[in-house]
Amino acid sequence: MTYNTTSGNRGLLQAEPLIFETGHATGTGVDLPEPINTPNKLGGLARKAALDLPGLSEPETMRHFVRLSQRNYAIDLGLFPLGSCTMKHNPRLNERTARFEGFADIHPLQPMATIQGALELMDELAHWLCTLTGMPAVALSPKAGAHGEMCGMLAIKAALEARGEGKTRKRVLVPSSAHGTNPATAVAAGFIVDEIEARSDGRVHVADIASKLGPDVAGIMMTNPNTCGLFEPDIKRIADLVHEAGGYFYCDGANYNAIVGRVRPGDLGVDAMHINLHKTFSTPHGGGGPGAGPTVLSTALAPFAPVPHIVVRGEKRELREHTEGTQAFGRMCAFHGQMGMFTRALTYMLSHGGDGLRQVAEDAVLNANYLLARLKPHFNAPFGGQGNEHRPCMHEVLLDDSSIKPKGVETIDMAKALLDEGYHPFTTYFPLVVHGAMLIEPTETEPKRELDRFADVMIALAERVNAGDVAHFKQAPTLAPMRRLDDTRAARQPKLRWRRGDNGAGAQVAAE
Repeated sequence: MTYNTTSGNRGLLQAEPLIFETGHATGTGVDLPEPINTPNKLGGLARKAALDLPGLSEPETMRHFVRLSQRNYAIDLGLFPLGSCTMKHNPRLNERTARFEGFADIHPLQPMATIQGALELMDELAHWLCTLTGMPAVALSPKAGAHGEMCGMLAIKAALEARGEGKTRKRVLVPSSAHGTNPATAVAAGFIVDEIEARSDGRVHVADIASKLGPDVAGIMMTNPNTCGLFEPDIKRIADLVHEAGGYFYCDGANYNAIVGRVRPGDLGVDAMHINLHKTFSTPHGGGGPGAGPTVLSTALAPFAPVPHIVVRGEKRELREHTEGTQAFGRMCAFHGQMGMFTRALTYMLSHGGDGLRQVAEDAVLNANYLLARLKPHFNAPFGGQGNEHRPCMHEVLLDDSSIKPKGVETIDMAKALLDEGYHPFTTYFPLVVHGAMLIEPTETEPKRELDRFADVMIALAERVNAGDVAHFKQAPTLAPMRRLDDTRAARQPKLRWRRGDNGAGAQVAAE
């Protein structure tokens, strides 16, 4: 880091080195007396020398992490253009209900008689998820989207085994534009992946699907709307073809917020679909959790839903490991799901109502198309139509760098320049079916004023490219705490261990 100030600070943005560089092994903010008459139970494993860890006082520790937090971009700071499962505003009403004592302090090992309210909430959430999707059953326990994918694929596997076809139906069709978790999940569940080619308009090739169907096909995994931000108009026909061939249809529900309240996936022939509660129903997202990816199941797969099941007995609800008439494939996790996420999601649903959730989808699509209309004259939109023609997208705007690359600026340069403008970059180079992709998702919670501010920045950057200021993009970011990093070196030569005496070099090498 290089600053032009004596302190290293830039205004109110404080310079902050690694904690190893500021702390010292002999200092600590906590003074604990030596334990008296306490036998050492470590035997030969007892440490013979003091840990060389940084010691900080309590104020130093607090300031260290507050200063680091100032370097984070967040949805509470501004528009988050990151496409493909991006973040949106989380209403504070949701946060308040999640902090009610009866929900926030609940423990998974409490007696069922003491958690009747929580079970009722989970049961009602399940009811509305099934109602909105047109599916008869839902598994609440999956902890994230990919976990929900695994739930759906394991249900398909169990259904095939129950039919006596577990060993013969091993092939799963996956579009080339799919989220990377789709083929990974299929392989992890024991299937073989067969890629489906994309058409020139960004949608799946139905003829390619039909040609690959056979007695060894277990099913198909598709995202709808897909990762190009487009609705798959042939989805019902595809589902019928897969079912006629004896397979099942798994729909990646990451983009469900674009159709919630308007389209029921069950009516399209879907057999399983996970729902990212953070994406569609505004529970928090990021930092590795806490996540929630409930998975809805069709009549054909409902008997194989994982345990536990919520069962109503008289006026009481129970979590049951065994339910008559079911063939659960097992358990997805130790307990029952994420109570805080369930509370937030149901609060969001009830506060919006059916008409409000429909508007969620309409506003998500409207916002994306507004950005597309503003940005298309300045960037190439591969599926947005040519010239004055406008082909609408769904919830995501897909651009590429084909119009700026001949001038010396690529997608990564545009992303780095956005950092200097105070924005988190859009998704870069995904979906893979579009070279130099720039995927932008404004979400339904952004007002027109914020969309215009972001669009103005993107247009100004495009004009800067056209003016020939390539150096600006190749040097960006210049205003961020760290300059442009060597991503390739970071992946191939990571420095994972700090040693005293590195004098800060460790920070730079690890980052680069």
